[in-house]
Amino acid sequence: MALPLAFYAIVVLVPLAQSFQYSFYAWDGVSAATWVGLGNYITFFTDPVLQSTLGHVLVLILFFSVLPILLGLLSTALITRRKLAGMAVFRFIYFLPQVLTSVVVALVFKRIYGPEGALNSMLRAVGLDALTRSWLGDFTWALPALGMIGTWVTFGFCMVLFIAGISNIPTELYEAARVDGAGPLREFFAVTLPGLRAQIAVALTLTITGALRTFDLVWVTTGGGPGTATLTPAVALYRAAFVNPQVGKAAAIGIVMALLCLAIAMAISKFSERD
Repeated sequence: MALPLAFYAIVVLVPLAQSFQYSFYAWDGVSAATWVGLGNYITFFTDPVLQSTLGHVLVLILFFSVLPILLGLLSTALITRRKLAGMAVFRFIYFLPQVLTSVVVALVFKRIYGPEGALNSMLRAVGLDALTRSWLGDFTWALPALGMIGTWVTFGFCMVLFIAGISNIPTELYEAARVDGAGPLREFFAVTLPGLRAQIAVALTLTITGALRTFDLVWVTTGGGPGTATLTPAVALYRAAFVNPQVGKAAAIGIVMALLCLAIAMAISKFSERD
């Protein structure tokens, strides 16, 4: 027991403590560090560019978490009301994005969203040439286009999670609901949704924290651009740590995001445990 704890302390706790210490200094990683107190944290919440990253994260949470969970619940409710042939293949196809690396997914969608990509070709084929654009280079559409990649990646995970959870709901509950005259909608809200509370909590925790930590998809597809239209805290942290470099500022961003992820996970866990 002592060895795993020591390993965990060296790998996780010590770097975390060092990051917390660095967050109170102005330091370029080479020269002597200067104590700035809460200056890096104040900068994070007052700098317009860094403030915008929090707004971008809220949009990404909509695409990475809310939308996939709603679609997953809807799909699960529809396909589990009757036995369909080939369900295993169906689950594999929807779970496939989870086995692809984020870099591969980003490169594929970068081609799809390109000026001569598949999306614009489809729009031209149906006479919607006016809608074609460089999706990832458009200040208005870059963030939603990026969000749709997250929806495609996480939707399958949510649906497979809910299908696994719904199999644990006793069929007697559905039969009792039908005897009481419950239709599909009432059956969903009275039986399916309460029965999937634990799976929804897991999906919310993983997808929201995933949206907060999004880096690779953004870095490969847009690099945070155009301008700062798709800049996320993780990309801002990377730029502060390795491009500028401002190690203290990067550490402050990391600490804030870690606390946000922890707070969200604890809140969802507490809410899901309520009777």
